[in-house]
This record gives sequence, C-alpha cells and structure tokens, in this order.
Amino acid sequence: MAVVKLTRGQPHRVLHGHPWVYGTEVSDIHGHFNPGDVVEVVDHRGRFVGRGYINPASQILVRLLTREQGEKIDRAFFHRRLTAALDYRRRVVRDTNACRLVYAEADFLPALIVDRFGDYLSVQTLALGMDVHKQTLVDLLDELVEPAGIYERNDVPVRELEGLPLKTGFLKGHFNPVVEIEENGLKFLVDLAGGQKTGYFLDQRENRLALQGLAEGARVLDCFCHTGTFSVYAARFGARKVLGIDVSADALEMAGENAARNGFRSVCTFREGNVFDELRAMDRAGERFDLIILDPPAFTKSREALEGAARGYKEINLRAMKLLPPGGFLVTCSCSYHMTEDFFLQVLLDAARDVGRQLRLVELRRQARDHPMLLASPETYYLKCVVLQVW
Repeated sequence: MAVVKLTRGQPHRVLHGHPWVYGTEVSDIHGHFNPGDVVEVVDHRGRFVGRGYINPASQILVRLLTREQGEKIDRAFFHRRLTAALDYRRRVVRDTNACRLVYAEADFLPALIVDRFGDYLSVQTLALGMDVHKQTLVDLLDELVEPAGIYERNDVPVRELEGLPLKTGFLKGHFNPVVEIEENGLKFLVDLAGGQKTGYFLDQRENRLALQGLAEGARVLDCFCHTGTFSVYAARFGARKVLGIDVSADALEMAGENAARNGFRSVCTFREGNVFDELRAMDRAGERFDLIILDPPAFTKSREALEGAARGYKEINLRAMKLLPPGGFLVTCSCSYHMTEDFFLQVLLDAARDVGRQLRLVELRRQARDHPMLLASPETYYLKCVVLQVW
C-alpha cells in the first residue's frame, strides 16, 4: 500500500476530522499505486492518520474511508458502513418511504449517494475511488435493502473532475423510472431518470412541514417550484390558491400530476417562466401574496462566483418582499454551500433595507435529518431554509 505523507507546518484539517487531503497538502508519496487505489495517509512525522482512496487527477487527492489502522477496505468494510447508514435512517426518518440512505462523507462513505424512492434505489458514485467499488456496493445494497430496482444517476459534472464518464442506466432490473413515493401523507411522482439530483429534493422534506399554519387561507406563490412539492404541501395546509412557477415545462407537467394525485388540482396552478422576470412583472401588476416560497437552484458552486450569487439571492428576495403585505411570510432557501448561513441572513437583511421592510425571523431550518452534517466537514452543511415574517 502506498503511503501519502502530509507536509510539515500546515494546519491540516484532516488531522481534526475532515475526510479530505488536497494535493497541495502532501510532501511526498512512497510506493506504487493506481488511481482509485486505497493508500495510507501519515503526518509529517510518519504517524498514521487514516486510509482512503487516491486520485491524482482530482484536486482532492485522497478521501479518507477509515481512521482505524488495521481496518481493511473490503466487502466486509462496505457492509459495515452501509448497515450503519441504514440503521441511522431507521431511527430518524418518519412518515415516508423515500429518504437519503447514504450521504457521502457524512456517512463515512465519501462520494457515495444512495437515495430510496419507495421500492427503488438511485445511486451515485461521484469519485473514482468509490466508482471502482460500484458493483460491490450495488450487490450489498441489493442484499441489505432488497429493492425492486436500482438506477444509476452518474450524470453529475463533478465526475468529470475525477476523470470519470457521465452515465445513467439500470443497475438492477428494468422498470418505469417514474415511480410514486409517499411523504407525510402525500403522494408524489419521482422521475429517477430525468429529475433533478437523483430525482427529487429529499433534503426539503422536513422544511415543507413548516408551511403548516402559514399557508392556511393564504394566497401562495411557489417560485422554482420544480415538481410542485411545496405547492402541494401549501394546499394541504389550507391555502386558498397556489401559483407555482418554474422554467421547466417537464417539471411543471409532473407538478400538475402531483397536485391532481393529492386532490388539489383546483387549488394549484402552474406557470412556465423565468422567476426573476415573473417577479418583476407581478410587482408592476400590483400582485400580492400572503406567503411566498423561494427554493432556487444553487446559484454558485464555487467561492469565486459567490459575489454574483449573492446578487442573485438578493434580487429574488427583494422582489418577493415587495409582493408581500405587512405581516406576510417568506420561506426562502439557499442550497449553495459557499453561501454560509450568516452571509445568507445578511443578504436577506440587505434586501429588506433596500425596499424599506423589516424582517422577523420565525424559524431557521436546515437539511432533513437523513442528510446529517459532519461537524468536521462544513461542506456537508449546504441547505439553509429561513422562515421570515415581512413587515
């Protein structure tokens, strides 16, 4: 096994629990290895740090799998890790047959994502060192979960940074990739082959419940509504009218089906459009809503683009605030890791000042419990959901 030695004199995060080692943190590598192999990481004095897989093509040279010196990375290792991940979900997930079963670094299986949608699994292996074990992982998931089918969603651009091809397809069985799930008493269609992420935004499951009470009797605007989950929840919690807006016609078609499936087709209306343009047009038309939901895609995936992302978040929130009467509610989200919680709150405050409004924080929420955050790895905390009352 090759040995990767850390440089002297740097405050290496990996020594304090973070699972990544960057190439710039390494002084030398002893021994032969192939990309994707498991290597040993030691500090500058040669003391054991952990074992993980290596890929010189990636900025993240090594991703740690274990800090136990004698632990082998074999089928038994992955069985233990997957069993622990499944046990955790049995303890924290309620009222749904859909959840994230494996959340990468937070489950000590870096770059592996496994989502359950009813009887089916969606799998992503986002780094070379995990991809080489894909068949073992699929076999173990089949054994432990016994799904009716498994679908591969390895069409994520981050794989290209690892020198991996983009690909999708069936890993077990051949089935209709549009499946139905149940969540908090509601039913939703999920497209495992063509939907966003692995097919559905599981991370917002608990946040959607925050609409209870806020939506009752309200006229609701759901921006970036995708397949209409927030819209359907708003209708369930007593909204008199819900308008959902998204740029994707395919997503809106499924949103309409989801509303009808739950008996809310007469309450929910969906419109194709660019949210930025629609918010401006509604402001000019004097439209008003009692509750507005903003759940945009990530505006930045890098620190370098953060300034532009902040302008985007400020713009949509400013426009939404103008459409709310005094006392109206705004549920606004950011799924950009680089947009930290404190920075996001500052952006919201700046938007309110620009339109002469006051904000009252009702609740600050995060990603669902099946997406746990590893405190030593802040990258695992990405979703912020802020519930505000606007005056």
